[in-house]
Amino acid sequence: MATTAPFEAAVREHDSRLAAAGVDLWVGSEPTFTDRTTQSPPWLNQALGGDKAQRAQALLVGLHLRRHCSLVVRSVGRQYPGEDEPRWGLGLYRRRDGLVVWQGPPDPALVPRTAAPRPDLPRWAASLAAELGASGYGARVVPVPAVSVPAADACGSEIGAVAVAAQRVVATWPDATQGGSALAGDLVFELDLPEIDGSVVPRIVLPRFDNVPVFLAVLAGVERAALASQLPVLIVAGKVPPVDATVELTAIAPDPAVVEFSAAPSVNAEEFLQRSREIYAAAAAEGLSPYRLYYNGAVADSGGGGQITLGGASPQASPFLRHPLLLPRLVCFCNRHPALSYLFSHDHVGGSGQSARADERGSDALDELQLALGLLERQPVPSPEQLWQTLAPFLCDASGNSHRSEINIEKLWSPFLGERGRAGLVEFRALRMQHSPERATALACLLRAVVGMLVITAEPLSLVDWGRELHERHALPFYLEQDLREVLQALNTAGLGLGPDIEAVLLRDEFRLVGQVALPGNVLEVRRALEFSPLVGDAASPEQGGASRLVDASTARVELRLRPGGAGPAEGAGWQIRAEGIDLPMRRERDADGELQVFGLRYRRFVPERGLHPRLPAQDPVRLTLRHPAQVGEYRVALYEWHPAGSAYAGLPADLDEAGKRRAERLTVEHDDGASPPAQRPGRPRSLSAYSLDLRWLA
Repeated sequence: MATTAPFEAAVREHDSRLAAAGVDLWVGSEPTFTDRTTQSPPWLNQALGGDKAQRAQALLVGLHLRRHCSLVVRSVGRQYPGEDEPRWGLGLYRRRDGLVVWQGPPDPALVPRTAAPRPDLPRWAASLAAELGASGYGARVVPVPAVSVPAADACGSEIGAVAVAAQRVVATWPDATQGGSALAGDLVFELDLPEIDGSVVPRIVLPRFDNVPVFLAVLAGVERAALASQLPVLIVAGKVPPVDATVELTAIAPDPAVVEFSAAPSVNAEEFLQRSREIYAAAAAEGLSPYRLYYNGAVADSGGGGQITLGGASPQASPFLRHPLLLPRLVCFCNRHPALSYLFSHDHVGGSGQSARADERGSDALDELQLALGLLERQPVPSPEQLWQTLAPFLCDASGNSHRSEINIEKLWSPFLGERGRAGLVEFRALRMQHSPERATALACLLRAVVGMLVITAEPLSLVDWGRELHERHALPFYLEQDLREVLQALNTAGLGLGPDIEAVLLRDEFRLVGQVALPGNVLEVRRALEFSPLVGDAASPEQGGASRLVDASTARVELRLRPGGAGPAEGAGWQIRAEGIDLPMRRERDADGELQVFGLRYRRFVPERGLHPRLPAQDPVRLTLRHPAQVGEYRVALYEWHPAGSAYAGLPADLDEAGKRRAERLTVEHDDGASPPAQRPGRPRSLSAYSLDLRWLA
């Protein structure tokens, strides 16, 4: 983990270089965390339930300790198909200048529970109406007796109902504007006393505001009314408050298998690092992890991804709107560099995944995209509407889902999401949850530098039709690493290089390593490569009608790297590696450590209950034989998906070190001095490509 001063200095230098180039680029993120020690559904595949709400509230309290000037806001989130109730939301609202935004009664989560007299609801409502009236609103109190108010848990999730009195305060601005922002109608504040965790506490439900100064002025009145009414605690709920360059909101919400932070955007990478460290520390304090460990030692991200969003202090300040040809150039650059799509990605990549590339929809779509980009270049200054209308049809998956795009522009200038859709934002979704705040910051620096380079350079870019090479060559980590080095070199040439400390963090990818085999004068490295799970088409299946889609994840791919090293003379040139009787045509390459040979293997790791190729058996273990003319006999290497002895694991790995040991145990090697060369087996058609052997054809 890069926690040293050199890394922090490199981040500051990155910020300085962008600022010197005149590029003002804010960065936000959506880190997700899970409880990797449990197998309960809310931490495996469900959004709600279990202890998730309580853990999220504890996260909120932990963050509030670091941001004590914040206002706690509770809101109602989305309700997705198949879910019985809407999702809850927790937020911390604060001023960016550090001044106090709220000194009223605290949220009950922030203080110990104590006995307190029942609040005087009419007095509180009258006090709020008086405060709003003093601010220029025409305010009146509307009693709503004996309503049924939901009883809720700590995060507001409904667990029953209780009949209590409520009050409604209705405020009308005389000229029907909020400081120049037109009102859709009256401001309606709901004041009630719901039962939460067995206690009756006061709650105010705020209406929607679109103007930050007006909201802060009204919030001050809410604060004064609550203090005048001697409320011991107060739940502030309702619509999510507005934000601009002066205030920020960090939100916590449930998602399948994780809790998700919507981190307030940072003005630069240094601030992003500070925020990320706060969030990761709060999660760690509650036993929540940014990654998941499987029984066999495989390492995955938390399950919710780790998207990064770029934009400006306001929509008008966004580089994507100030420089109209920036987004088309970004689309071309990402197309030309698959490392940005796959090297830092989650496990569900490809056209059926969560972050489809524009060229994963086929050659027809790629041809049309090329035409669209060409037409944009002919426009003197494309408007935000033209940018969105031109590129939105291509930045989506094959079903037209724009949320599943590698480059997501739903919040750039979309006409379908109101003000939220016209924020000038571009979201990068092909990112797994990073294991550390330093790695997340390094990735943010990379994306900011790429965007900055595309702003200040003018060399023409065009799309590349990768064809099969996209999912063959760039499924192997070696070629993705080489592609990333090309990106880093381009940044250096443009004067926006990241420096060795940030580059080292980006190039570190030890969790893909399965294990190593020591050979005379050589080392065979086995790495987990990418696999692109295909969609299982069945229009009648319930899976295809819900929020999730059924894919066949039974195929795996590994990368073999053979390089000089270890004891004995380097004899890599003569080694013959064979799988299922087929000699692998290892590709001779070179990286920063010297010459090596690279190739991939695909195989079926299990038989799915529902999937493709129902009669294709599992190929476990994958067996290799290695021979060299200067060596006696042969080496037999086996890669197992599970423990080689077939025994059960005692439990999930305790930590990353134990996970690494379990991965290494799955790679076994034997040496047979008397083995005679086996007969070579001719490959069937399509089993052997330029970059990998597909063992499924040989089953």
